Amino acid sequence: MLTRARPLVTIGLSTYNRAKSYLTKALQSALSQTYPNLEIVVSDNCSTDGTEDLMRGVADRRVRYFRQAKNIGATNNYNFCLQQARGAYFLLLHDDDVIDEDFVEACLDAVDGDTRVGIIRTGTRVIDGNGAVLATSPNGVGGLSTTDFMLGWFSGKTALYLCSTLFNTAGLKGIGGFQSKTLVFQDVVAEMKLAAQYGRADVAEVKASFRRHDDNRASAAKRQDWIEDSLFLLDVMCDVVPEDARERVRREGLAYFCRMNYRYVATIPSRSERLQAYRAVHKRFGYAYSPFRYIAKSYVRDLKWRVKRALGRA
Repeated sequence: MLTRARPLVTIGLSTYNRAKSYLTKALQSALSQTYPNLEIVVSDNCSTDGTEDLMRGVADRRVRYFRQAKNIGATNNYNFCLQQARGAYFLLLHDDDVIDEDFVEACLDAVDGDTRVGIIRTGTRVIDGNGAVLATSPNGVGGLSTTDFMLGWFSGKTALYLCSTLFNTAGLKGIGGFQSKTLVFQDVVAEMKLAAQYGRADVAEVKASFRRHDDNRASAAKRQDWIEDSLFLLDVMCDVVPEDARERVRREGLAYFCRMNYRYVATIPSRSERLQAYRAVHKRFGYAYSPFRYIAKSYVRDLKWRVKRALGRA
């Protein structure tokens, strides 16, 4: 339990046209926090589905609701939430994600109320549109250096999601908020910069849920944007680690981002276009990871999943 004073924490909830699907669940997860010193900033990006009526009916003094006069874009809406934040720490909660009721309390317990830490992170579960758990990823990088934190991400020891990260509000504002080259990894860029500059704290347990569904913003991003932002992020990461670690971070990062971008290539319907895209990604990431190796591993992984599901039905 905290022995220091309990600093104010801001949950920024950026929303657009989710009043009839996930917004209520996201908001309720924020309102249900066991941590007592909390404010919730909801920024409605000019929704047309009754979001304003829903929010006007919320009678809780912790909630401040803003409606944009026009759609300002997702990233500008994220940064608007940040600009309104009064708390020492800031969580950006997407309107389709949810946090456990003790998420904020667990994070503040991890730093004993200290307001100087750059980021505080927990483990994350992935859920589907109905809330069923698809995967869980405990946070396994506690106590590691910034360099090993990055390498731990590449090797699967932790997963980086907005819903499981508390940001130092002043620090985040100081670096210009959420920004990156093509606005794909703007959250991870901020995590890396703040972790390197101010340090981080880690909670191993899973305390937040990222919702995967057909309407995820990430699934609609152009493949080229993912490539460009992957390389931009890797440059940022290499800039903030000690000089003697840069070669390893770049080498392992190129292989990791190459594999990540193959996943988006794999969704291309046309076989000829898909093969051409595999070659282009392979070249763009310095031939760091073979597409044939990726395809073979994906086939084996898919086969194992099919067998497991078939046995489960037997």
